[in-house]
Amino acid sequence: MSDAPIEVRAAAVSHTGLRRRINEDSYLAEAPLFLVADGMGGHDAGDLASAAVVAEFSTLAGAASLGVDHVRAALRRARARVDAIDSGSRAAGTTLTGVVIAEVGGLGYWLTVNVGDSRTYRFAGGRLEQISVDHSVVQELIDAGLLDGADAAIDSRRNEITRAIGAGNDGQADYWMVPAEPGDRILVCSDGLSGELDLDRLQTILAEEVDPQDAATRLIHEALLHGGRDNITAVVVDAVSVGGHDDLYDTAPAGARRADADGDTRPRPQTRGDRS
Repeated sequence: MSDAPIEVRAAAVSHTGLRRRINEDSYLAEAPLFLVADGMGGHDAGDLASAAVVAEFSTLAGAASLGVDHVRAALRRARARVDAIDSGSRAAGTTLTGVVIAEVGGLGYWLTVNVGDSRTYRFAGGRLEQISVDHSVVQELIDAGLLDGADAAIDSRRNEITRAIGAGNDGQADYWMVPAEPGDRILVCSDGLSGELDLDRLQTILAEEVDPQDAATRLIHEALLHGGRDNITAVVVDAVSVGGHDDLYDTAPAGARRADADGDTRPRPQTRGDRS
């Protein structure tokens, strides 16, 4: 094993979808960073905003691992780049989610970062779990007990996010340190994927496809078959070996919501310009 605390195999696929003219998603899939940014529709230059964030984080690619201070500093620089975009009358904005390879005491960790409603999942032991928590109006209503999962899938506010990078919002990112295990599979995606395929379908595909490239390609393909109503991006990352573990992983892990994605991601109207 090299100096990297987690050795990975990774792949990524992005598609404009069937109803969009421009792909406002951007991604980074180069160790130690695996990130997806979804430029905010309804705002000019959403594609430039997502690309600017990914470009800033790409300067950290190639390191064996990174810490939360590195990620926070990159996020501050990324916000400045997005805020500097001249997009006309409305501020450009984007979400950001994903994992960064980190190390604590010789052990490998998934350092997860999230701003907005793009998602990061972990598939381990045959079970898919969402690590990130959506920064959205609907999620706030669910947390408050005012909305259930079935109603959330059709709620008119399902595309309104409460935190973003840019778009007049400086809501802070959430971070989690998740201990890595050999055989972990991480899925990072824009809501163009999670809005078309429910949790069970995502889990089935990740379980059946051994190769990360095949998994990412099939995820995009099935999202298109289900309507492809938004830009769609999937990054699949497999932990081949992990610091502090002797076993190696060389096969795929064994192993709800279904929204109308016609509406594009946007900040909730009452928080535009807020300082969270």
